Formats: sequence, C-alpha cells, structure tokens
Amino acid sequence: MNTQIDKLAWLYIKDNQVLMARSKGKEKFYLPGGKREPHESDQQALIREIEEELGITLIASSLQYIGEFSAQADGKNTDCIVKLTCYKADFIGEYHPQSEIDEIAWIHYQNKEKCSLATQKVLEYLKQQGQLE
Repeated sequence: MNTQIDKLAWLYIKDNQVLMARSKGKEKFYLPGGKREPHESDQQALIREIEEELGITLIASSLQYIGEFSAQADGKNTDCIVKLTCYKADFIGEYHPQSEIDEIAWIHYQNKEKCSLATQKVLEYLKQQGQLE
C-alpha cells in the first residue's frame, strides 16, 4: 500500500538557478514549502510555510500555480511517494534560513542530483519549459 506525502512548494528562479533549502540533518535540497494544516488553503499554507522556513512573506495576489510532481520520498520506504504542488509568487523581505532549515542555496539544473527526487522532476519540467538552461 502506497503512502503519499502531500506538500506545497515555492519556486523562485533567478539567473538560471532555483532557490532551494536543506533541512537540518538531511543531505538533499528541496523546494521550500511544506504541508497544509487542517482547513488551510494552498495559498494560506504556502504563505505560512515560507514565512516559517525563509522569513519572507509571499504576496498572495501573485501566487501562480505551476503544476504537481510526484516521486519516491527521500529517506522513506519505496512505497512512500511525495507529491509537490508547486507555485511561483513574488515576496516581501529578505530570505534566510529559519527554524528547521540548515542551509539555502541556488541550484543549477546541472546540479540537480543534490536535490530530492521530486525536486529533480520539477527541475526537469522547468528545463523543458525553457525556464532553466
């Protein structure tokens, strides 16, 4: 029986790179974001998660749905799948690691192996769409 982890993710692309986060105690980078709380919309949850992880405020009116991407969850059994629902959005503030985030980094498509499998799928999509080289 497959288990699914449902997460929201924020895409921020600049200079042909994507902003990624790495949690404390983890090796792989992932797109910033997280899980919804009960009764939260995607918008509410993503704004809360990005504030918690990066200390910035996403501008709700600028949220743009990008797509959903699924892959085996890192560090979990092979039957555990993570689904990322990705959005782009403008923000206010200066980002820096907060709470469980140990490091943030700009990742090029060529360094996608540093990222979780689901994040690699997002990078593949962005490359196919001409948003990354």
